[in-house]
Amino acid sequence: MNIKSLTLGALGGAAITTAVLYGFSGTLFHAGSTMDADSSAEPQPLYWVAPMDSNYRRDKPGKSPMGMDLVPVYANAEEGSANDNSLRISPAVVQNLGVVSEPAQVRSLSEVIRTVGIVQYDENKMIHIHPRVEGWIEKLHVKAAGDPVKAGQPLYELYSPELVNAQQEFVAELARGQQGLIAAARERLSALQISDRFIRQLERQRQVMQSITFYAPQSGVVDNLNIREGFYVQPGATMMSISALDQVWVEAEIFERQASRVKVGQSVSMTMDFLPSRQWQGQVDYIYPTLDGQNRTLRARLKFANPDLTLKPNMYAQVSIQTDAGRSGLTVPKSALIRGPEQNRVVLDLGQHNGHGRFKSVAVDVGVFTQDHVEITSGLVADDRVVTRAQFLLDSESSKSSDFVRMTDAHGIPAQQASAMATVNHFDRSQGRLNISRGPIEKWNRGPATLDFRLAPVMNTKSTLDGLQQLTGKHVMFSFYIENGEFYVYELEAHDMADMSDMSDTPAATHEGH
Repeated sequence: MNIKSLTLGALGGAAITTAVLYGFSGTLFHAGSTMDADSSAEPQPLYWVAPMDSNYRRDKPGKSPMGMDLVPVYANAEEGSANDNSLRISPAVVQNLGVVSEPAQVRSLSEVIRTVGIVQYDENKMIHIHPRVEGWIEKLHVKAAGDPVKAGQPLYELYSPELVNAQQEFVAELARGQQGLIAAARERLSALQISDRFIRQLERQRQVMQSITFYAPQSGVVDNLNIREGFYVQPGATMMSISALDQVWVEAEIFERQASRVKVGQSVSMTMDFLPSRQWQGQVDYIYPTLDGQNRTLRARLKFANPDLTLKPNMYAQVSIQTDAGRSGLTVPKSALIRGPEQNRVVLDLGQHNGHGRFKSVAVDVGVFTQDHVEITSGLVADDRVVTRAQFLLDSESSKSSDFVRMTDAHGIPAQQASAMATVNHFDRSQGRLNISRGPIEKWNRGPATLDFRLAPVMNTKSTLDGLQQLTGKHVMFSFYIENGEFYVYELEAHDMADMSDMSDTPAATHEGH
């Protein structure tokens, strides 16, 4: 790699620098200027400015200190003039970039609430097994929690003196032949959970059994197995539970601000990480009446059919709740929205002027997200066309001279930015920091200084980091901004500098205030 020609640039999501992207000193397109060879019909510029520093002005075309083409500024800002803050591109370039745009439209806002949930047993189909008498577990047919069982399958054998006495009483009444007493003895056996099959066998054979087998009342899986062979049990003890898995619950967390839009009966779709290609359909079964005081979330119980038993308790799920359409709003496709930590934007397609397509980045405020669209609460009007493909590249170029400033604080005030010549002393890749000895910054009346700079998030790409590792000891032109007391490098270009005398008196370590 030729370090002397290395240019590391990062603007928004596109991270491009003209010299690197196109490989020649001219640019493919400019914000606010056409590419026509014959520009006699265009108004005359007042002056030219650097794309990244409006304080750098010249009375003729040229290059900025960073090597970028200067941008013309005109007397008027009429639509279609060169300084209407729009990006103008020839039709051939528009086609090569694959630009696609769609109009903003008013649509019904049926919001999709996306959250996570945990699969649980359907407690309405869970059965707890308790003994009706005291006794000892002679034999256990299920050995561990999680074992599958079928309805009618043996679970355990119990020896109980009380069950022996009940059998003896029933056999004695059979011998006496008094139907009323026989019926009473039979009901006692049933009340003690003796199966009808065993009672018929006892009536037929009249042979008292010391141990009686108890059977599963439903199919499912064993849960909470609390007994082993030889255990002594008493009435009221929970020996085990049998949970059905053909239908499951999913406990989902809903943010407090979304709680009013979730209703019982709404449709729900669910996906699982282990099987991302499959989607389950269910519905909201119940909304719990209390809010989690710590997380400020509301629990909703969702119900899903699980006929093939794929869903298991405690699995994590991604859930989408389809809320009812309550109102309409201005929307654009989700693909048109360029989201940022402090500002959201779209690229407007302003149509053609003088045979060139015109585009412009604008800041927007967003509202409700639906499955395919997002509500725009400010920044657009109905039928404004927004770019849905290649918008990141257009946004990067447009923002170089647009009235929309990418690097702003939370209140939309432009951050402090500057460019300077410098020497890279050290690059700490693990910490994302550069130690730089920079030259003076005249517009701030700051002399040379040596200090640490953080890398802006948009510089955090493998190719950029690999290139930075080779710049130690090299002379560079770099640009930075100040945010929350930190210095962030967002563009850096290697340069040959025969004379760095303006930096010769740079102190070894100077803290830069602002």
